[in-house]
Amino acid sequence: MSFFRGVSSLSKLRSRLNQSNNNLGNSVRWLQMQSSSDLDLKSHLKELIPEQQDRLKKIKSDHGKVQLGNITIDMVIGGMRGMTGLLWETSLLDADEGIRFRGLSIPECQKLLPAANPGGEPLPEGLLWLLLTGKVPSKEQVDALSQELRSRATVPDYDALPVNSHPMTQFATGVMALQVQSEFQKAYENGIHKSKMHKDGKVVQMDDSLDYGGNFSHMLGFDDPKMLELMRLYVTIHSDHEGGNVSAHTGHLVASALSDPYLSFAAALNGLAGPLHGLANQEVLLWIKSVVKECGENISTEQLKDYVWKTLNGGKVSKLYEVVPPILTELGKVKNPWPNVDAHSGVLLNYYGLTEARYYTVLFGVSRSIVLALRALGLPLERPKSITMEWLEKHCKKAASS
Repeated sequence: MSFFRGVSSLSKLRSRLNQSNNNLGNSVRWLQMQSSSDLDLKSHLKELIPEQQDRLKKIKSDHGKVQLGNITIDMVIGGMRGMTGLLWETSLLDADEGIRFRGLSIPECQKLLPAANPGGEPLPEGLLWLLLTGKVPSKEQVDALSQELRSRATVPDYDALPVNSHPMTQFATGVMALQVQSEFQKAYENGIHKSKMHKDGKVVQMDDSLDYGGNFSHMLGFDDPKMLELMRLYVTIHSDHEGGNVSAHTGHLVASALSDPYLSFAAALNGLAGPLHGLANQEVLLWIKSVVKECGENISTEQLKDYVWKTLNGGKVSKLYEVVPPILTELGKVKNPWPNVDAHSGVLLNYYGLTEARYYTVLFGVSRSIVLALRALGLPLERPKSITMEWLEKHCKKAASS
């Protein structure tokens, strides 16, 4: 639970927990109604996907002309920020209450999803089941899914990249190399319809007794039970964050062209590698180290405030949840000044011994692999309309004269 306390401010956490206590009973009752004893995830999806496809068709046919809001020039120029333009079933982000996975908050996921240890952090496989089906799985279902994933863990033995390649370059290249044996690509070349397509130099061997997050920690060389728990929670809460962020949107965009999951995921990883997206936790850790180096460990609040202003005036953005939110509010450019998971995840990884900061984004990418290939609803090719500045000027002139 200590890791979650870094995800949101303490005051909002108290408020959210009070609300969740009132709503959790209803959530549990709904999820229990959805439960099933079948251990095979594929059989659940085979039943659920046609239902959701019909639901989407009905929404489009009955309400296709309903307007969702107005689009302003600020939105167009500002990278479509705040513009409602994507369907993303697995999660929904609220600026005040945080992320919800299929309607469940992080505390609710911690309470309801199966864990490796009694009272421990949720298993990533449990969240994968929840995201795919909308149902909370049993421990037996999660164990069966873990075994299924382990059975698919063997990869081809290709020649290595230069040892000084950035970890994200190695990750994306490895994913692209797997595309050579893609079953999706083979199926497409054989003419299958798109609606049928959804189905240090030393390597530490996988442990068949461990789950997805636990094995990831183990194969990184960390077997401390606390590190295994941290990695389970890390992978779980980094798996999805709505559909508009760079990596999720990139994966969705590329997949809309029927590129197979390897190509879609690799494209998403290249977006994730950017310093304004997936490198945030690494940048936070480096920023904190720079504070200590310049100001010492016994820094006062005023000294920290001055250093934050120095950082912001230098064109960089970093967050510390006690000092920075009021400054960001004073800056006037930030709608939600409260820290997200990046403010603490890199610090925690460093504390438990994973000090190679360049590798942190790989952990992020491994987490995102859970949902980036989801496209079972068969949404169409994404093709938004673009305009020029001349078009905008003419449109504004016309609007002003009318």
